[in-house]
Amino acid sequence: MQIIKHIYFLLIVFATSLASGQSVEFVMKTSKQKLGINERLRVDFEMNQDGDNFNPPDFSNFTVVGGPNQSVSNSWVNGVRTYKKTYSYFLAPKQRGTFTISQASIVIQGNVYKTTPKKIQVTAAVDIPKDPNDPKYLASEGVHLVAEVAKANPYLNEAITVVYKLYISPTIGVDGINEIDSPRYHDFWSQVINTQNEKVQNGTYNGENYRFLVYKKAVLYPQKTGELEIEPLSLDLSLRVPTNRRDIFGSILMSRVNRTISAGRKTIKVKPLPEEGKPQDFTGAVGTFEFDVSASKTELDATESLQLKIAVKGNGNLKLFKLPKVSLPSSLEVYEPEHNEDVRTSLAGMQGAITDSYTVVPQYKGKYPIPSVSFSYFDIKTKSYKRLSSEEILINVLNGPASQGTSNNNPSTISGNKQAVVLSGDHFAFIKTKTDFSAIKQDYFFKTKTFWTLLLLPFLAIPLAILIRNKKADRDADVVGNKIRKANKLVKKYLSHAKKSLGQKEAFYIALEKALHNYLKAKLHIETSDMSKDKITDLLTDKNVEATVVNDFISIIERCELARYTPIDIATMQEDFEKAGATISLIDKQAR
Repeated sequence: MQIIKHIYFLLIVFATSLASGQSVEFVMKTSKQKLGINERLRVDFEMNQDGDNFNPPDFSNFTVVGGPNQSVSNSWVNGVRTYKKTYSYFLAPKQRGTFTISQASIVIQGNVYKTTPKKIQVTAAVDIPKDPNDPKYLASEGVHLVAEVAKANPYLNEAITVVYKLYISPTIGVDGINEIDSPRYHDFWSQVINTQNEKVQNGTYNGENYRFLVYKKAVLYPQKTGELEIEPLSLDLSLRVPTNRRDIFGSILMSRVNRTISAGRKTIKVKPLPEEGKPQDFTGAVGTFEFDVSASKTELDATESLQLKIAVKGNGNLKLFKLPKVSLPSSLEVYEPEHNEDVRTSLAGMQGAITDSYTVVPQYKGKYPIPSVSFSYFDIKTKSYKRLSSEEILINVLNGPASQGTSNNNPSTISGNKQAVVLSGDHFAFIKTKTDFSAIKQDYFFKTKTFWTLLLLPFLAIPLAILIRNKKADRDADVVGNKIRKANKLVKKYLSHAKKSLGQKEAFYIALEKALHNYLKAKLHIETSDMSKDKITDLLTDKNVEATVVNDFISIIERCELARYTPIDIATMQEDFEKAGATISLIDKQAR
């Protein structure tokens, strides 16, 4: 008999050790760690015990396109219970790069558990195999983004254009367009052309009728030779696609689909400029230009100024080369030029003029020639180098001192005509010679009322600090009260979150459900795992809460559970929020 008792005792200890040995697990799992910007990422948060106050991470670099979806698995195998609860999110990346999904947290059995952060690498768009059985197949076949490059084999610094056209089948509707990845034009000087006023046009794509929109235009000037890549443009589209179903009036029902499309990469082969005939003073100008050098005046007096302008106008890479410098006689004082650009950029490239304006001040009387200035460029039309030269300009300084080296130059005359300084009798009148001082009354701080107050105040504060400390100790020792206060704070927090999330069905009802659960924890002193509709009804009835109020509370909880699977508008959400607040207020008044 004693042996049987020992066996029973060992069995109980073994069973208890098995039950207590199941440690809490809360992990984050991702469907992939590397994906293209046109793909989707699934993130699951799994736990092996039920918990409260689940807080997901901030998916700042992703767009939540689905979720949170909640699933619960509870099974018994050979007397062993297996429990798993999962929160699932479906994410679309906003941009390329390596991003970290931060920690999620949950409270299980009074302890806070957090997941381990995970790094996700988002690359450029990838090719996704098409599945004819996929519901999104029609959208993939009826929407295309095309990048049209005007010239695939340009010269260095020659303008090329890229036009992005969005082709859409006439049977598909578009609700929204979101640019999720803009091409980075490495090794190009680029200018994006405004396309806000572009209208939808009719055209053909692969021999079929389509509508198309010119979504983006860009002018590029290659800055390197060889093979250069133009990265793809990626868009996220909200579409309405026809289905095989019809309504009671015979009209085709539409299905809403989100699709990410990409224009694909383009390779440009850039030719170097020919070395044959290249001028030594060539600074990289490519295009078709006119050259002009002009002076604002050719006759003036010494110490007056004139403006000497060097201008290039035409069509080409106007912003990408330097104007030639001007060489002037040493007797002309010259200031640094003021550079000005009046350039417009269109699909034809840069057009306009650039100028360098020099301020020139002659110092002496005489005639000064400004020599010819030349400008060389590579002409795209003739595919050869050309040189343009200006005419010589003669500056005639009419009046002023003679320059050094002439017979009229007399240094003593130039520097000896100084005006004498005249002193007046009141030259130092601004200095005061008499003062008007008055005595300052001096007050002493020592032994004043303020002195004694500041001296005794720390001693008077000691009893108050002891009282506050004792109150805090009593409050910390009140475990039940602290739980209630914490739950009440969470009620206010999640009700506030629910109010801010009006219009967002998933987020609103999750926040509202958390608020209701925390309210029950504070009011009825039960945990989330013990919450059932029958138990909640019994506990509220025992506290003398009216049956209609109890039924309203249960109906709100049921609405939160079913809201994820039924279409609900914002008016219904507002009604549920107000009903939840009114019901909580009635329970507070009636509960005893």
